[in-house]
Amino acid sequence: MSLTVTTLDDRASWNDALRDLPYAHVLQTWEWGDFKRATTGWTPRRIAFRRGREIAAMASVGVRRVGLAAVMYVPKGPALDYADLDLAASVLEALQRMARQSGAIWLKIDPDVRIGTGVPGEADAADDPLGAQVTVLLARRGWRFSRDQVQFRNTVCLDLTQPEDSLLAAMSQSARRKIRTAEREGVIVRAGTVDDLPLLYELYRITSARDQFLIRPLEYYAEAWRRFIEAGLAQPLIAEFQGEALAQVILFRFGRRCWYFYGASSNAHRDKQPNYLLQWSAIQWGKAQGCAVYDLWGAPDDFIESDPLWGVYQFKRGFHGAVVRHIGAWDYSPFPPLYTAYTEIMPRLIRRMRQRTLLKTKQTG
Repeated sequence: MSLTVTTLDDRASWNDALRDLPYAHVLQTWEWGDFKRATTGWTPRRIAFRRGREIAAMASVGVRRVGLAAVMYVPKGPALDYADLDLAASVLEALQRMARQSGAIWLKIDPDVRIGTGVPGEADAADDPLGAQVTVLLARRGWRFSRDQVQFRNTVCLDLTQPEDSLLAAMSQSARRKIRTAEREGVIVRAGTVDDLPLLYELYRITSARDQFLIRPLEYYAEAWRRFIEAGLAQPLIAEFQGEALAQVILFRFGRRCWYFYGASSNAHRDKQPNYLLQWSAIQWGKAQGCAVYDLWGAPDDFIESDPLWGVYQFKRGFHGAVVRHIGAWDYSPFPPLYTAYTEIMPRLIRRMRQRTLLKTKQTG
C-alpha cells in the first residue's frame, strides 16, 4: 500500500485530524507531546500518513536520546483502523524504517486494540479476533511483546450512551448506597480550576504516602494538569465537606472518550464515602460532555487478589463497567543485541531508583 508520510505543524490541525481516526487517544494529542518534551525530554515527532488526500493514520512518536542512540515511544498509538491489516502493515513498516534511520535501541507502541473483554474464565469473557490478528502481524514483522508495559494493558469502561438512571441502576448495591451516604452526609462536588493545582497535588501526595506508590514532584503534574485544563481537555472535580477538600479526580477527555487518570483522597472523613460520589459526578460530567465511553484507566494484568491493582479494581467494578483487555505494548528493535542489553540492565537500575524514591515518600508522608 502506498502511503505518503507528512507532518502537521500546528495544534489545531493535528488534534482535529487525530480526533477523526479510529483508536485516537488523548496521549497522542499535541498537548501530550509538548508536555512530555517540557518535563521529561521526550521530543515529539508528529507524523501523518496520507492515502491519497485522506489522512489514514497518525503517530506522535516521542524520541529520547540515549548517548549516540535513541529510544522511541508512540504512547497509546499509532491511531488508525487496525481492521485494515494492509494499512497497519504499511504504517508499521514506516515506523520500523524511522527506528532504523534514527539508530533506535527500541521503538514501542501500545495502541488500544482489544485482545478481549471480560475477566478470563468468567462467563462473559470473550476473545477479540482483531486483537489476535494484530498480534500475529506484529510478531511476523519482528516486534516482540514488551517486558516494559508503560501504560495499563487492561481497563474498565462504562457505556455513557445509556441514560443516567440505567447507569446508576447497573451499579452494585454497595456503590449506590455509598453515593447516597455521601450526599446525605453533606459532601458536595465542585469543578476545580488551575488555581486548585497545589490542593490537587497535596491530596495526591497524601494518597501516595498512604497507599505506597510513587509520584513525581508538583511541577510535573502542575505542568500536565494546567496544560490540559487550559486546552479544554481536562477537568478536575473536588469533593468537599464543610469547605474541606476530601478527595479529587482529574478527568481527561478527547473525542468521545473520557478518562479517569488521577484520583486522590485525604485521610479525613473517609466514612462519608466522597470517592463514590466523585465517580458518579465524573460519570455525569463525561456524559454531559457528549462522551460515549468513560474509561476508569487501569485493571489488573492478572485477575487475582495478589495483583497490585486488585483493590483498586474492586472499587471500579462496583460501577459495573466492562473489563477491556488490550494487546499491550510491543517493541521493535533494529539492533536486537543492544535491545537485550538495555532491557536487562535498565530494569534493575529503575527498581533501585524507585525503592529510594518510595523511602523518601514514606519519610515525608
